[in-house]
Amino acid sequence: MKVEDVDPKGLIRESYRIEGITSPMCKTIFFDWAIQVAVGADPAEHIAFCISHYGADLPGHPMTAVLQAALAPAPIKTRRGGRAGRINESGQRRDGQSV
Repeated sequence: MKVEDVDPKGLIRESYRIEGITSPMCKTIFFDWAIQVAVGADPAEHIAFCISHYGADLPGHPMTAVLQAALAPAPIKTRRGGRAGRINESGQRRDGQSV
């Protein structure tokens, strides 16, 4: 993998060069970078490459933290509304009232 393929516009590279950059700024730059990843490419591989190439020497940089968070597994989605949210698996209401 080459840097030119992973970060063609240099967005991630430049984020590491900005003095005083904050985490919200890094998130914005990351999203700008992420929407440019090719459709057939594996984003996780590109992110891991960016961490090893840019973030290895700067583990405390906000962009390194953003990239590492992007590799973390997504939280499990749970249903929070509707009938399934009010009734448990045995068919009883969760609040103790009758059905």
